[in-house]
Amino acid sequence: MPRISARLRALTRSRTAYHLAVTALVMVLLSTPTAAHADPGSPGIVAVNSLPVVIANLRAWLIGILAALATLFLVLAGVYWATAGGDPTQVERAKGALKNALIGYGLAVLAPVLLQVVQGIVGG
Repeated sequence: MPRISARLRALTRSRTAYHLAVTALVMVLLSTPTAAHADPGSPGIVAVNSLPVVIANLRAWLIGILAALATLFLVLAGVYWATAGGDPTQVERAKGALKNALIGYGLAVLAPVLLQVVQGIVGG
């Protein structure tokens, strides 16, 4: 029994030392001002993009997000189908996820067309 308590005390001391070291490192990193590392010679000018550039950026982000979500639903549909084991409710769940994936891919393909319509409405 004394050997176990000695090991427990050593383990507790090493965890405490580890937590203190991590805390000290975080405090040192947080105490260094990031403004001290900035380049003072360059002015902070923010350029404003034109409407066609903003819509093109929005189109790229929208297509990426929709394609990622559609891929997630496609993978979920495959997992549901593979783990269904003949259960009709699980198969229906897989079919629903597959339908959602196909809708997502369709929206990703149609996103440029929809944003072109929005650009025409806003006058860009």
